[in-house]
This record gives sequence, structure tokens and C-alpha cells, in this order.
Amino acid sequence: MEIAQNSVLLRQGGQFVDRYLALYAESGSRRFFAAAGRGFREDISRSRVCEAARREGTFSRSWEKSGFFRFLEVVLNLPPLVLQWIYAKTGGALEGSTVFRGLNFLGDRLDLLMGLFFFAMLVAPHAVWNNLYGLIGILALICLFLIWLMRRPKARVHVKYFTVYLALYGIWIIYGFASSLSRSLSLRFFLFHITCFLIVFLVVSRIGSYRQLKRLIGFALAGLTLSGLYGCYQGVVGVAVVASQADLALNAGMPGRIYSFFDNPNNFAEILVMLIPFYLAFILNAKSFRARALIIAAGLPPLASIALTYSRSGWIGLALAVLIFLAFQNWRFVPLFVLLGLASLPFLPKTIINRILTIGNTEDTSTMYRFAIYKAVFRLLRDFWATGVGLGSDIMKRIFQNYPPMFDGNYPIHSHDNYLQIWGETGILGIVAYIAVLLAQLKAGILRISRRTCPREVRNVTLAAVSGLCGILVVGIAEYTWFYPRNMFLFWFLFAVIGAGVKLADKSAREGAAEAVGENPAGKPSDAQAR
Repeated sequence: MEIAQNSVLLRQGGQFVDRYLALYAESGSRRFFAAAGRGFREDISRSRVCEAARREGTFSRSWEKSGFFRFLEVVLNLPPLVLQWIYAKTGGALEGSTVFRGLNFLGDRLDLLMGLFFFAMLVAPHAVWNNLYGLIGILALICLFLIWLMRRPKARVHVKYFTVYLALYGIWIIYGFASSLSRSLSLRFFLFHITCFLIVFLVVSRIGSYRQLKRLIGFALAGLTLSGLYGCYQGVVGVAVVASQADLALNAGMPGRIYSFFDNPNNFAEILVMLIPFYLAFILNAKSFRARALIIAAGLPPLASIALTYSRSGWIGLALAVLIFLAFQNWRFVPLFVLLGLASLPFLPKTIINRILTIGNTEDTSTMYRFAIYKAVFRLLRDFWATGVGLGSDIMKRIFQNYPPMFDGNYPIHSHDNYLQIWGETGILGIVAYIAVLLAQLKAGILRISRRTCPREVRNVTLAAVSGLCGILVVGIAEYTWFYPRNMFLFWFLFAVIGAGVKLADKSAREGAAEAVGENPAGKPSDAQAR
């Protein structure tokens, strides 16, 4: 550090940068670009698209007044109400139970347990992990949540944070299972969807403060860092080159693609796309230089790992996620990010450059194979576009065999595209509901982070979730990202974090409004943690 401080080159470089910035601040070019930028932002802000994005839709506004909303409110609050009634009648006896007190102790720390749940999901080796663990784990956490609610008579589950679109999507998932051409093949996929809905329910319902949200995400990032370290280890020692994972003629010299604790490099890359933006949020939220340095160090292994996965869709998805995160922080970072990306190209390994150059190359065997798969999917959709064939890739794989095989004599095992896959499984209304629920959640998150009343820490974490979700949605154009159920669970974890961020932003806005009129929200009984 002392050598760097005493370096003549660094001092002169710093003085040059200072002089350049001082001159630029007074230059006509700065005034021109600033005026152009203001005009552009004003035009965009006044556009019909932005106006529509800023206001709540008629469908959403009428949601809380609907009979279906009231029905769901009764259904979701019935178990807590029954347990609260039991506790009121037998509370003394229950409090004398060591088991009950222990379970309530765990319920008070449910954010930590949820974090450990996702930590385990991210570090369990593929040979050890069973997708049933996801359902068992989330059911156990739901039971602890109900016990936590039991001792709080005023606590309620607030349905308004589970949008009407999520409810409609849930109905269509039930339809996809009930109408499946083989319910036995669709059953395990239906359980995967149940797991995802429970993840959303629990995270949104139980998280009541930024501190809880931070601990939940922090454990998940600790798991991702360990996965990244193991991925870097694989990159050093090497893994076998799998011919089916890349065109070896176009990617000459490319080493084996790392996969860490997961089964496939693309699966690992998709997880990295979803979660890496949270490191950026934590860096901005850190209170000290030491904390920022630790977070940066923790984020380097996952960042290196996504390069070593050689996942082209993963690279594009992460670039988009970071671009969105920076744009919402300050749009001026966007051209800087693009310039830094272009400037880094000469320093990248030749194998990565070659891999980048194959993006969009129709002679690439994996690209050619994707188009063959899409052709097979559209054959299926011609017959089942309206109803779908039922939940899961297993039933689609079976139905594919009723059609001509691909050019190599094989049949697709899935559609290699999230949107086509969901359409093929649940029909046209299923894909419409899926797109609607994602757009509604992204819109809700963006509206909250755009408000001045949203706390900075909540804003950054919610923005990270929005960015990660946008990134993985782009990856889903070229990959079926739910083929690996752990990725599916983490996808809906991102969705849930946005919901929790929306709830915390609304809570802050209410408290700010109450203070503005001289009320004391802190003095009122609060059920925020149950919301």
C-alpha cells in the first residue's frame, strides 16, 4: 500500500484524471450530453409505456375487492386461526412443554432456518441431493411458521402480496396436473410446483424486516460462494470434456465445462445468473470498507465460475442482469459497463473468445440441435396448443414419440425453452398466466424501488432480485431452466424476494405517512412480521 501511495506514476495518473474531470465538468460536451440525457429521460418518462408501468392495473386494483380474494384470505388464515384458538384454550399447558418452547424458539429464527435451507440446496452434491428434500424441508419450515403464528393472536397472513396473477397461475398448474395425459408421470412435477408455491408463501409471509431478509439471502450467498470455490477447483484440476455439451470443432482447445455441485454446467450457470446480483446489493448496503472487501472476495469465485461454465446463455443473462442493476442505480453506469466489457475482450482467454464468437452461429451443432428440437415442439403444439399435454418433461417426452424423430433419430427430452415448455405442458392459457405473473411481479418490484420512501437497503436487494429474474428469463429463451428442480426452486425464491421487498417498501411508506400526520406507528400493535 505504501509503495502504491509513493508511486510517481500513480500520482501523475491521479492528477491527470482530476484535471480531465475538472475540464470535462466545464465543457460544452458535458452540457450537451447532460441536456440530451435529461430530454431522453423526460421523453421516456412521459411515454405511454412508462405511464402504464407506473400505475396499478384495473385487474390488480379490483383483486382485493373480489370474492376470490376473500376466499383465499379465509383459506390461508384458517389454520392460524384454529391454532390460535387452541393456544388460547390450552396455552398454559403448551408453555409448560419443552418441545413446544423449543419449536417456538426455532420459529422466532425462521429467517435463519430458511437461509440454511437454501444454503444446503446450493452445496449438496448432485449425487446426494434428492428433489423430495425441497418439499420436506419447506413443509417443516411451514410447520414452524404456524407454531410461530400460534402464540400471536393478531398475526395474519396477508393475501394482497400474493397477486391475482399468481393465484390464476396456481389454478392453471392444478389444471395442468388434473388434465394431464398421464397423471402418474405429472405427479412429481406437480409436487415441484407445490414446493415453489410454498417457498413464495413462506418467504413473503415471514420476512418482516430488512435484517431478516439480509440473513436469509446471506446464507444463500454463502452457499453460492462455496459452490463457486468448488467450481474454481474443478477449473484448476480439470473436468472431462463432454462432446455433447459443445461443438468441439468450433471450440477447439476448450477445456471441460465446470458444474460444481450440480449435474450440468448450464444448470450451474443459471443459478449463478440468478444469485450473483445479490453480491452487488450487499456491497452497496455494507457499512464498512472491510465488509465490502469481504463481500467482493466472496463474489469472485462465483464470477470466475460462470466464465468456466462456458455457458453462452449464462453469460448473456448475467450481463443483462448487471446492466439492469446498474441502470436503476444510475443510467450513466451503463455506457461505462459496456466500454469496460469491450475493453476486457483482449484480455480474455482464447477459448472464451472462441465460445463468444459461436453465439448465433447456425453451424454450431448445439444451435442446430436446438432448432431441430423447436421444430419437434411446434409439431406437438399444433395438436395441443390449447390444452397442453400435462405437467412435466416426462409426459412431453412420451408424447414426442408420437411424432417423427429428429434428424438423428432421437426425440427431445424437453423443449430447450422455458416458454415453449410451459405452453406445451399447460396450454395457451398456462403460458399467458405464467408471463402475466412474472410481469406483474417485476412491475410491483420496480414501482417500489422507484419510490423515495423505499429504504436504500430494501431497494438494492429488491433490485438485485428483479435483475436476476430478468437475467434468467432471457436465459429461458435458449434453455429449459426448470429441468433441474433446484434451479426451479431458486427461480421462485427470487420471485419471493421481490414480494418480500414489495412488502417491506409498503411498510416503510405507511410508517412514513403515519409520522407525517403525527401518528406513532411504533406504538401500535404490529403484525408486520406475519405479513
